[in-house]
Amino acid sequence: MKKILLASTLCAVLVYGDAAALLPVEKRTFDQSKYIPDISAILDFSYVNNSVKDDEIAHLELPGVAHGLLGEHSHGDSNHATYNAKNGFNLNYAEVVLSSSVDPFLSMDAVFHFSEHGVEVEEAYFTTTALGHGIRARGGKLNSNFGYLNAQHHHYWDFGDMPLVYEAFLGMHGINELGGQIQWTAPTPFYLMAGFEVLQGTNEQMFGNESVDIEEFSGVEEDKIKGTSAPSLYVGYVKASHDIGDTTIAGGVSYAQGDSMIDHSDDHEGPHVFNGDAKLYGADFVVLHSLDSYSSIKWQSEWLGRELDGIQYNLETFINPNMNKKQSGLYSQLIYTHDKNWKMGVRYDTIYKNDVVANGVNKNMTDDFNKYSAMVEYHTSEFARFRLQYNRNEAMYNEDGNRVDIDTIMLQANISIGAHAAHSF
Repeated sequence: MKKILLASTLCAVLVYGDAAALLPVEKRTFDQSKYIPDISAILDFSYVNNSVKDDEIAHLELPGVAHGLLGEHSHGDSNHATYNAKNGFNLNYAEVVLSSSVDPFLSMDAVFHFSEHGVEVEEAYFTTTALGHGIRARGGKLNSNFGYLNAQHHHYWDFGDMPLVYEAFLGMHGINELGGQIQWTAPTPFYLMAGFEVLQGTNEQMFGNESVDIEEFSGVEEDKIKGTSAPSLYVGYVKASHDIGDTTIAGGVSYAQGDSMIDHSDDHEGPHVFNGDAKLYGADFVVLHSLDSYSSIKWQSEWLGRELDGIQYNLETFINPNMNKKQSGLYSQLIYTHDKNWKMGVRYDTIYKNDVVANGVNKNMTDDFNKYSAMVEYHTSEFARFRLQYNRNEAMYNEDGNRVDIDTIMLQANISIGAHAAHSF
């Protein structure tokens, strides 16, 4: 009888991992030391050859939409650089990722970006699924789930640069904010998820709530343009997907609304500040067809539309018109994965609507912004890939209002080590 009892005890220990599992639930202790974080590091390095010199490319813009999208530019007391910013070699970033379960109820993730310009916390958040009923909650600094691409990190993109409409409307980091997120997955036979986010609201190209100091400009009566209280950005979305044989179809609609404070008071030419309200609409559609275990065809498209309504404070002319902007664009890309090693694709970017009205007068801004990209990618393994990309950018204009076409050849290396969680579809 003792032998039978001992054998039963040993089997239980093998199944549950330690003898504590044999205790009643109320007497068990939680050993957090067993939750050792997954640690990974990712290096992104590129060689770039632009047909336009660095000192010129930094001054190009999308009239009425955005500027400072290419190259390095100053903002306040610091310099900012986009990915693949300079002709020649670029260390885009070294990314360190920590991820672990905290206890049976929580997990935590943190992503740190190291670059030549400093270190920043890209994401740091906790997540819980312990609420039940298909509910997941998250809080901290995070990438919003607005749209399809926004939640993905740069190293997961199929191209080395962000689509034109994303970067023009939201900046290089997209909607990356402090705040809280709650998502509900419906108990349906297909994937259906709805989410809502309350965020701080500090996006560089569209949202903002901090006051802007303008007392250095002579002739301006106010010493600052007053901001609003945070949090001030609200995001909602519904996403769905369904498998039909070897094909997965996914789509979603998204909406974001918040206060807007776009600070260009440090611009050398035409310093200004926009203060008002901002609305952003999004729709995404993805079709992935698997040809076999390793090869597939993926079509991915997103449309974004935004409306900015408020006052533009021109700090040199002192003419501060009521400004309304309605702008729309999209990208569409087709990716063919040949096998474990080779992948290739093409992408089309456009901003086709650029209605800018100042004090009721349409400024008749250009709305012909197009960009074409093609890439081929080689993977030595799932941890290393090398991409050759060509861009034909027909969207940028100089300060004289003349279009400047840019041809770019880019060779990118993306290498990772350590344990890294799988990316979502």
